[in-house]
Amino acid sequence: MQGAFEYLVLEMAVIFGGASLLGSLFVWLKQPIIMAYIVLGVIAGPYGISLIVNDGHIDAVSHMGIILLMFLLGLHLHPRNLLKQIRQTAAVTCCCIILMTLLLYAVLAFFFHFSQIDAVVAGIALSFSSTVISLKLIPTTTLHHRRTGEVMISILLFEDILAILTILMLYGSHNGATIDALLLPLKTCVFSVVAWLFVRYLVLPLFHRFDIIPEYIFLMSLGWCFTAAQCADYLGLSHEIGAFIAGVTIAMSPISLVIAEGLKPVREFFLILFFFSVGAQFDPFLPPQLWWAIALSSLLILIVKPLLFKLLLTFWTGESTTNAMEMGLRLGQSSEFSLLLACGALAAGKISNNAALLVEAAAIITFVISTYLVVFRLPTPISPDRNLRSD
Repeated sequence: MQGAFEYLVLEMAVIFGGASLLGSLFVWLKQPIIMAYIVLGVIAGPYGISLIVNDGHIDAVSHMGIILLMFLLGLHLHPRNLLKQIRQTAAVTCCCIILMTLLLYAVLAFFFHFSQIDAVVAGIALSFSSTVISLKLIPTTTLHHRRTGEVMISILLFEDILAILTILMLYGSHNGATIDALLLPLKTCVFSVVAWLFVRYLVLPLFHRFDIIPEYIFLMSLGWCFTAAQCADYLGLSHEIGAFIAGVTIAMSPISLVIAEGLKPVREFFLILFFFSVGAQFDPFLPPQLWWAIALSSLLILIVKPLLFKLLLTFWTGESTTNAMEMGLRLGQSSEFSLLLACGALAAGKISNNAALLVEAAAIITFVISTYLVVFRLPTPISPDRNLRSD
C-alpha cells in the first residue's frame, strides 16, 4: 500500500510539477498552455522517458474532468433551448459525419489499401469532433450567452449520442448489442424524465433549504453529478450523457450559476490529467508506412470538416458565413471518442492494429493542430494574444 501511495505521489509530482515548468515555458513563448500538458505526456509517458509507465488509472481519473465538463455545460442550458437546437442541428451533424466517413473511407481503402472494415471504422471514428477541445477553447460568454455556443453544444451532444450508438454496434454484432443500440433513444428519454422528477422534488428543495451553506451546495452538486453519471452508465448510456442531463435538470434554477462557478477549479484539475493522458498515448515511433495515411487523414479532418460545417450550417440553419466558419474551425478535429472507438474495436477484433494506431495518432495530431488554429485565430480563454484572450 505504501509503495502504491508513493508511486501515486510521484505521478502527481511529475504531472503537476512538470506541467508548471513546461506551462511557464509555453506561456513565455506565447504558445497555448494545453500543449504543455500534451507534450509533457509524450515526454514522461511510456513512449518517452517512461517516468510514468502505467497511465491506465490516470486515464481513468482524468475521465472525471470530462464528466464535470459535461455537467457544467448542462448547468447553463435550459431544456427548452437544448431541444430546439438539437432539432435544428441534427441533420447538419449526421450529414457531416456521413460525408467525412465516406471521404476517409475512400482515401484509406483505395490509396492506402486498408481493408473495408478497417477503413469504415477508422472513417467513422475520426469523423466525430472533440467535446473537450471545442468547449475548452471557447470563451464562457460565447458558450453560454450566444447562439454560437448553443449550436456547438447541440452538435457535440448529438455526436456523443451517435458515438455511443457506434460503440454499441462495434462491441458485438449479436442481437443484444443491436437491441441496446435501438433502445438508446428510449433509455435517454426515460432517464431524462426520471432525473428531472428527482431534481424537481428532492434535489432543488434541499438546495433551497440549505443554500446558505456553500459546502453543502458543493457536496450536493457533485453527488448528483456522479450519481446521475453512474446511473446512466448502468442503463447503457454513458457517464458523460448522464452528467450532462444532471446539469440540464438543474439549469432551470438560478442556483445553477452558483454551482458552475464553484466547480470550475475542480474541472481544471481533472482536465490537466486528461490532456496529459492524451499525450502519454501518443507513440511517435509508428511504422513508417502508416505516417502517410495518418498525415493525409489529419489534413482532411483539419481542412474539409470545417468547410463542411460552414456549408451545412449556412444552408440548413441559416447561420451567417462568419459564424458558420467560426463553428467549423472550432469543431475541426477528431474526438476523444475516436480513441475509445479505436481501442474498443481492436479489443473486439473488428479492426487491425494498424487501423487502431492510425485513428489514435490522427486524433491526437488533430487535437494539437486544431488547438493552434483556434487559439491564434479566434477568441479563447488561453490565447497568448491579449486581443484574442476572452473568458
